[in-house]
Amino acid sequence: MPTNRAVSYQGPGKVEVVDIDYPTFELKDGPGVHPDNVGRKVPHGVILKTVSTNICGSDQHMVRGRTTAPEGLVLGHEITGEVVETGPDVEFVKVGDIVSVPFNIACGRCRNCKEQQTGICLNVNPERPGSAYGYVDMGGWVGGQAEYVLVPYADFNCLVFPDRDQALEKILDLTMLSDIFPTGFHGAVTAGVGVGSTVYVAGAGPVGLAAAVGAQLLGAAVVIVGDLNEGRLAQARSFGCETVDVSAGPVEDQIAQILGVPEVDCGVDAVGFEARGHGKDSAQEAPATVLNSLMAVTRAGGGLGIPGLYVTGDPGAPTEDAKEGSLSLRLGLGWAKSLSFATGQCPVMKYNRALMQAILHDKVQIAKAVNAKAIPLDQAPQGYHEFDEGAATKYVLDPNGYLGTAA
Repeated sequence: MPTNRAVSYQGPGKVEVVDIDYPTFELKDGPGVHPDNVGRKVPHGVILKTVSTNICGSDQHMVRGRTTAPEGLVLGHEITGEVVETGPDVEFVKVGDIVSVPFNIACGRCRNCKEQQTGICLNVNPERPGSAYGYVDMGGWVGGQAEYVLVPYADFNCLVFPDRDQALEKILDLTMLSDIFPTGFHGAVTAGVGVGSTVYVAGAGPVGLAAAVGAQLLGAAVVIVGDLNEGRLAQARSFGCETVDVSAGPVEDQIAQILGVPEVDCGVDAVGFEARGHGKDSAQEAPATVLNSLMAVTRAGGGLGIPGLYVTGDPGAPTEDAKEGSLSLRLGLGWAKSLSFATGQCPVMKYNRALMQAILHDKVQIAKAVNAKAIPLDQAPQGYHEFDEGAATKYVLDPNGYLGTAA
């Protein structure tokens, strides 16, 4: 049986590459595994040899110690892999298939899954609706920043690429289908972006850049991206976005300089709960700032898509209320302007096949937009560190040498 190495959270600010068990078709006890999931049989699953697996900003929240994630948790929810073994109940996914795995784990059988709400599946997490690989309070499914990983309900969850050679040729683009591209696109869709829209995307990290690409794909006339990080803003400008530096002054004033009016049709929050203040307060954490700013700059009757992560438990929050996810929102402003809000996990399967087609037929270059960089698994700690320092890079781990990055 092959060995299995994986990236593990070892406490605030620290990740290590460790040896873990090779996956089987049964959930075992371990860091973060819900007791009711221990011993759960997975005959409907497949075992993947990981082709690519990405470092996500959501992982970084845990690594910073900003969640209740237990030490030893195996990280990684952005997974692309080759099927090397199938469970006895798998009918359609075959050994040798190259597949993208949505970060949402979904059964395909509950009411929510049948209504395309796969981000809040009712059957995979005993704690609450919704689950993901390698993530805190998500049921304890082992993460995919590893050489091998188990994927349950494979016939439902796996998006099979139609041609192996084409998939490997475009793998840096296709690896974004597991999370950030659908998540950013979902933010744009739920904000109401359409042909001719003006859009403000708060946050120029990978999800924000993916939201900007998604807005362009949906026909937006102008996409404005705001951030504090000049390197990330430069990355947004590289594919045709306008930008604002939120530390340089009021966002609405900078939008007015671009559009002639201080408001946009649609707003996307790609920052989440670790947001900083704007203007002179940009050095300080102020978790409600982005949401309040978006309400201020979005026109009456507009929409907000909120793919940025907000949590129910944040031990490092600046206030007692924020530690339990209670933020000081100007909800009255949102109500008065009749704004629509959409929050929560992106239901990846709602979008990933169509976005795959856009990639395969050269309608979009998402890897270039987010500045994807492939690195070997052993360099994961360095990748986490550089990403945390603000690198304008989407780090793609190559655990098994498919991408040619292994020394």
